[in-house]
Amino acid sequence: MTPNGEESSGPRLDERITGALVGAAVGDALGGPVEGYSPDQILERHGGRVHGIVGPWNGDAWRTARPLAPYHKGDGHVTDDTLMTHALVRVYATVRDHLDAYAIADHLVPDLMTNPRWIPELETAALPLQRIFLAEKWLVARLHYGHVDPREAGVGNIVNCGAAMYMAPVGLVNAADPRAAYAEALDIAGAHQSSYGREAAGVFAAAVAAACAPGATPDSVVSACLSLAKDGTRAAIEKVCAAASGHTDFESALGPLRAAVTPYDTVGPDYRQPSLGARRPSRLHAIEELPVALGMVVVANGDYRQAVLGAVNYGRDCDSIATMAGALAGALGSPVPEDWAKTVAEASRLDLWEPPRTLTEVTREIHARDVRRRRAHEAAFTALEGRECSD
Repeated sequence: MTPNGEESSGPRLDERITGALVGAAVGDALGGPVEGYSPDQILERHGGRVHGIVGPWNGDAWRTARPLAPYHKGDGHVTDDTLMTHALVRVYATVRDHLDAYAIADHLVPDLMTNPRWIPELETAALPLQRIFLAEKWLVARLHYGHVDPREAGVGNIVNCGAAMYMAPVGLVNAADPRAAYAEALDIAGAHQSSYGREAAGVFAAAVAAACAPGATPDSVVSACLSLAKDGTRAAIEKVCAAASGHTDFESALGPLRAAVTPYDTVGPDYRQPSLGARRPSRLHAIEELPVALGMVVVANGDYRQAVLGAVNYGRDCDSIATMAGALAGALGSPVPEDWAKTVAEASRLDLWEPPRTLTEVTREIHARDVRRRRAHEAAFTALEGRECSD
């Protein structure tokens, strides 16, 4: 109960933002060392399912072992998902208002290009540009060197989860307003992605915003996504979450969730050798990561540990799946295991709690500005109708 006798609406804004951002980073770190492998390969390599932070797939040979060299994936190191998420938080901290594609060109791209930061997987300070994947380097090539209109720069890039993976801050800034989160993320992601990659960015932001709503549940989050998602993205989410609803443990769900998303996934059965049609624009397809992340949150009934472990043991692009599942479960209020968070923070040499503090402060500023703008519009519309404003 709250002090005034009303029932609590659950975790406060700052707690949900912290849960989402810390949860995303921890999920990312847990998924990194098994990214690209199948559930069966993970089972064989680890002698069972992964239940926490594990070391590199190739042990001490990680520096030279292909295909992952020279990245130290494992031992609690976050990947580019977290680096990009924190970079977007810094853009919000600079602009201190809603963002658009031009903010990506004006602020995110220069940050990636000019500000060295500690890169856990490289175990050194470097420009983030030197770590991010080719699909993210596209931002620099198109916006900085190509001078492309930011709203259209994502056209031509491979269609993957590159934009979606770091959109949690957009959902948090628009907490409890999925439609606004969806629209803002679609604008931002236009600088990075097109087709179902851009759509996934909008829907993931909406999912995070929906998870922040008082009384939110996994089912209410999925419903919000289905009310906004379009084309193959909507169909994939509907099918995967329907399959997920029949399971309460991730072990039994691994195969059914993969089977449900397969018709919409362009990559194919061998994640490391994508099909000829992989990652091309289409209205019929979807990225795999978002539907599976939502499905794992449904299987776990919102429990952070089980949702993230389900995402990790699913394999394939499991660092991004676990990033998304971790953000959603954290925003719903399920606590991130303290030992995991502490280990990831120390291993990655990152203050995982500073970005949430910053984004909470900025989110409150933006909300106050939104209220003033909305009231000004209400007054103007009332005047247009020839009536006096009641306030």
